[in-house]
Amino acid sequence: MKKQEVIKRVSAMIVLVFVTSTFAVGKPETISLTSEGKKLEAYYSKMEADLRAEITRLEPKVDEKKKAEFAKKFGTLKSVPPVKKVVMGNEVAVKYGPDNPAFVEKQKEVVTAARVVMKDIDKFLIGEKALATMAKFALLIDATPGRLAEFSQKGKDEKALIDKLLNDDGLVVQIMTMGGASGGNYGQAMRSYTAIQKASPRSHEGFFQSWALAVSLQYTGETYVYPDAPAADSLVKYYMNYLKAYDNRILDPAFSELGGTGWNYRFVFPDSYTLEDIDWMRKVLRNYRPDHTRLEYRWRYCRIVKTDIPYTGGVDRSGMPAELSNIQKFFLEGGICGPRAFVGQISGYAFGIPSRRAPSPGHGAMAHWTPDGWTTVLGPHFYFCNHINGMNPMEFLLESQAQQDPVEYKKALMCEWLGKALAEDVPSDYGSSGGFWRLLGFYKRQAIVEDQEIEDIGTTGEELAESNVTTVKEDIEEIEISEEFRQITTDADGIITIPVAACRSPKNGEKIRFMESIDGGMQVHYGLGGRRPELLNYTLDIPKAGKYEFTGHVCSVTMKRDFLLRINRRTLVNVNIPYTKADWMDTEPIELDLKAGANRISFTQKAPNKGVSIKYFKLKPME
Repeated sequence: MKKQEVIKRVSAMIVLVFVTSTFAVGKPETISLTSEGKKLEAYYSKMEADLRAEITRLEPKVDEKKKAEFAKKFGTLKSVPPVKKVVMGNEVAVKYGPDNPAFVEKQKEVVTAARVVMKDIDKFLIGEKALATMAKFALLIDATPGRLAEFSQKGKDEKALIDKLLNDDGLVVQIMTMGGASGGNYGQAMRSYTAIQKASPRSHEGFFQSWALAVSLQYTGETYVYPDAPAADSLVKYYMNYLKAYDNRILDPAFSELGGTGWNYRFVFPDSYTLEDIDWMRKVLRNYRPDHTRLEYRWRYCRIVKTDIPYTGGVDRSGMPAELSNIQKFFLEGGICGPRAFVGQISGYAFGIPSRRAPSPGHGAMAHWTPDGWTTVLGPHFYFCNHINGMNPMEFLLESQAQQDPVEYKKALMCEWLGKALAEDVPSDYGSSGGFWRLLGFYKRQAIVEDQEIEDIGTTGEELAESNVTTVKEDIEEIEISEEFRQITTDADGIITIPVAACRSPKNGEKIRFMESIDGGMQVHYGLGGRRPELLNYTLDIPKAGKYEFTGHVCSVTMKRDFLLRINRRTLVNVNIPYTKADWMDTEPIELDLKAGANRISFTQKAPNKGVSIKYFKLKPME
């Protein structure tokens, strides 16, 4: 594609993504109602109309001068000139959003004007009764009476789910605070939520309840991941799998503390990956690269992309074993941006880190949660993405930030819902236009970000989007290894066990990394990165000359690889590395002829190599 065409595509995308918070609006959904369904639709429609009338009567009086000043301030945003930015090697024009400093400064003035208005209506914004009324109205608008009726007409159980929902003000408020049900499918959301609560008593309280509700709201199709099983059944299986992983301390320590309204829990389950792949990725990180489970949160888990999924085009996967999943195949030879983003996503999902896809024109990347905020990984900033979870990407980022303050965030929602009741225009161009109350809700979110001093932490690994070379210098961290993990032992049968850390100089380099194993002890990882081979040297005291079977206890995620042994500086021996699929396994025994007394064994890999993790070697006397 020519550079000019890429620039046109990116520029057009920037204009489009700020039009609305709804991505890819399709044709109106066809709803089929029975006679009973039509009665229910009329009932829900009357409920919606009554709530709308009640809400419009609640509209507080606003000083006209303050209102005019607010309108004047956000009106100036339209005149802010664009600036040029280089995105993925292409120059684009940026008019709206935080990548335009002039726009940022103007928007601060709008926030100040909005604060003046909100100060006068604060009493209105703390009314619990008004909040419940507005939340129920917002739910009915989002679900539509027709869709609710279509679900309710299916039978008594379905109608009971909708009745339970609409009669529980607290649940309605929580649901709408979390962003509502995807696609307006509240019936399916309630079906899944009820199923999870039936399967797990713990899902009725605390973060367990927020998590159960959030994932039910996020995935509201008739099926979830598995096409032959109802969505509720699949979500129960995922919930119970993750609950077991949580109890076994496999999930990230932050999983129970994602904070805010619980909105982040919408994104802890994968958008398309099977439980088999989830369990496998846990094994990969815990066995093969446990050091990645301890990194700072920007790179935690997803660093596996940098170390083991090289950016490579033209990979032919047709000859790879059919029984392997796509995720397992990506580890064999790498791939372009899409496969790398998929592996990065599932690495976070496997440990309960909220993650999403973050595509931009011609490029696939990802975004994930950190304790300091969401970041895009292996791609450009949110501003230049097409969409995140079907939302305008910058509004997704703002939503993630504002949701951290549940009390103040509900005030933003009340302004927005009042605007909906008054049929106001949706905010557009990142708060440059829209109806008064709905814009006030937008700027209340901005005020929350200011008050909480929440910063946009930007991108992670953007330079690696389509490259294996980073411009950021990586510090190689040394690790102290206790003597107990370096002791070579001999058992009663004369079998010699050589811990991998018993080498002459256990230091980390570009290729060799020593690390603590998940289950205790030490292991080493010999990585595919680095410019030239590195050695591990061992000196062994062999009690008797003769032939010995040599094995290594290894973990691998690639096929058709071997490592090289040099025995006493003269004999070279290749050792095949089995494809262990991230399990621990012994190599096939090979025969070594060793002398009595001191023997030197050196380990390395020939380039090009793939990664392998090793715990220990063994020598078994053959006589």
